[in-house]
Amino acid sequence: METSQAKKTKILLVEDDLNLGSILVDYLELLNYSVVHALDGEQGLQIYKNEEVDLAILDVMLPLKDGFTLAQEIRAENKRLPIVFLTALGQMDNRIAGFKSGADDYIAKPFSSEELALRIDAILRRCNSNGNLETNGNIKSFQIGLYFFDVENQELHLGSIKQTLTPKESGLLKVLCLNMNNLVTREKALTTVWGDDDYFMGRSMDVFITKLRKYLKDDPTVAIVNVHGSGFKLSVEKS
Repeated sequence: METSQAKKTKILLVEDDLNLGSILVDYLELLNYSVVHALDGEQGLQIYKNEEVDLAILDVMLPLKDGFTLAQEIRAENKRLPIVFLTALGQMDNRIAGFKSGADDYIAKPFSSEELALRIDAILRRCNSNGNLETNGNIKSFQIGLYFFDVENQELHLGSIKQTLTPKESGLLKVLCLNMNNLVTREKALTTVWGDDDYFMGRSMDVFITKLRKYLKDDPTVAIVNVHGSGFKLSVEKS
């Protein structure tokens, strides 16, 4: 009688460099991931639509459809899928553009195989299917003024209006909720949600703070306040 095996995590790799793509596929499969390799953005989108993947690793400079566009199209359908950009474009503007298009992480070439493995492991742990952070995972919902934040399903509700959050948006909002009306330092937010507090991660967090402010704008009693030089505070006026 055969014993059942746990389902492997499936990664969609979209990389047009055949040599690098083959190396990455072999390496990730050695780490016990299942990998589907696409050579251009259009093929990547079709694979995403036809197969159930757990994480997407996208190059930026792709034939037919660039990585930013592909990420935006995936995000339009799926807010929860972790997306990592893998690219030689290391400039800050391109990193910020990547996060704005819906990425959860960004790895600049050249990189070590160990770094890639650690990043993938960290993002899969943080961006799990329930959207829970590794700490305080038992808290499944918060009331934020008029809003109801369903942590488990990564949803923000205002009456009948529902906003589905990405893993990073949900994780960051949860950190703020756990410290409602108190300061959350930039370092604490970054290490909890991103696993790192370097400069580029800090810039990406600012993008996500802007998104959360937009989602919460319809309740004037709720605000995400900048605490100059320190961090942020989710301010909720008590009725």
